[in-house]
Amino acid sequence: MTILVEFAISLPIVLLVAWLIAVVLRRLFGATRSLSTSAMTVIAVLGVSIGLLLSAWLVDDSSLWMPTTLLLGAGASLALSVVVAGVVAAFRRDGSTIDVAVLLKEGESDRVEFKETARWNIREQHKDPRMEIAVAKSVAAFLNSRGGTLVIGVDDAGVPAGLDRDLATMRTADHDRFELWLRDMLAKTLGRNAAALPQIWFPSPGGVPVCVVQCRPSPKPVFLIQPKDGGTVTDLWVRVGNSSRTLGVDDAVDYVARHWRPSVASLVLGRPAG
Repeated sequence: MTILVEFAISLPIVLLVAWLIAVVLRRLFGATRSLSTSAMTVIAVLGVSIGLLLSAWLVDDSSLWMPTTLLLGAGASLALSVVVAGVVAAFRRDGSTIDVAVLLKEGESDRVEFKETARWNIREQHKDPRMEIAVAKSVAAFLNSRGGTLVIGVDDAGVPAGLDRDLATMRTADHDRFELWLRDMLAKTLGRNAAALPQIWFPSPGGVPVCVVQCRPSPKPVFLIQPKDGGTVTDLWVRVGNSSRTLGVDDAVDYVARHWRPSVASLVLGRPAG
């Protein structure tokens, strides 16, 4: 009876401590470079189990509430979580390691798309909100699929055109302002959580600065909200071949159920199964 009572009391405490460790480590390493909170919580719980086994092995007549047992449990949990988070972060390196010149040479695909501008309508020669929506659609499609890379400032043939036309539409014509605008635009169209997922940097292939938006698969569906006929519409965009497509209601429901179906792999890796 005593053992059952101790277990009933200790279980929620262990889960709470494990969850706190997971949250702290995800903040330290960054959400895009770490496992999901649920996966990190499971790892932290395994660490507690290892600590309890060490206590039973090293300390004679050890009990659950002994200071030594508590310290070993918490220490092992933290140590295992830090090691796993560090290994995952090392493998999920910054997307800036991508060779952009090679990416441009290989051309567009289901994982790569080029946009010559993000705000400036080249044909009509003025700032155009439709260009912004086109960028948001591509980002949403990559997040809802297997991930991918959007390169802004490059024409369809993969030739760098630069960001001068987009930068000229801003009060401060620099890359920091461009990234701030881009994330704000994505926050309005896709939501703040989705806007924080892509990695953004500014390489200069051939000496011409461009903007690279690296998108990993989103752990949950990302919907695009855009104005239409005096109101707003909400759509689910995905990658189909080398283009972004919106899905009708029935297809969207089926896609979400299939792409984000729960599995052991999706729990551990923190990304969709599909």
